[in-house]
Amino acid sequence: MSLPLFFFYLFAAVAVASALMVISARNPVHAVMFLILTFVNAAGLFMLAGAEFLALLLIVVYVGAVAVLFLFVVMMLDIDFAQLRQGLLQYAPIGIVVGLVLLLELLLVAGSFVISPDVAGGAALPIDGAMENTRQLGLVLYTRYVFLFQGAGAVLLVAMIGAIVLTLRHRTNIKRQNTASQIGRKPSETLKVVKVKSGQGL
Repeated sequence: MSLPLFFFYLFAAVAVASALMVISARNPVHAVMFLILTFVNAAGLFMLAGAEFLALLLIVVYVGAVAVLFLFVVMMLDIDFAQLRQGLLQYAPIGIVVGLVLLLELLLVAGSFVISPDVAGGAALPIDGAMENTRQLGLVLYTRYVFLFQGAGAVLLVAMIGAIVLTLRHRTNIKRQNTASQIGRKPSETLKVVKVKSGQGL
């Protein structure tokens, strides 16, 4: 067994095991840590495949920003996950339907290689050996797939706004500043003139 093949099996085994731990871990902090481990091993697989840009993208963007953000959100917001799981069964039928659709799509993709082995090569672009991997990806993304790339950015923006709206909770026991009521108040509501007799003051 060659050294690249050994590292491929090593990274793949650890990535699959850590991905299973992400969905099976009871502690959300442990799940995020296993998610980071999955990203690191996936980056190793990308490096072995020669896609160094995608490998560094996984480390810098996902591990350095997204996963750490998940970790801070889980640790700082003190979310009651037991309460969130109470209504899980009512969404089970929808989840099963979505899971079956995804499974059917995966089977169709896997079966296409058996039915038509040259289907993957038909959509592939010629690789220029004299150009860097990062520059080739940039040329493809911002020329051939520019509308799909911008559409994916819009979907991520909507998902981010939706996540902020769903997780924003106003606590009733915290005093908050209401600027409109402060500006619109009248002197009679805030001032009280009291006539104090001589010798009866504080």
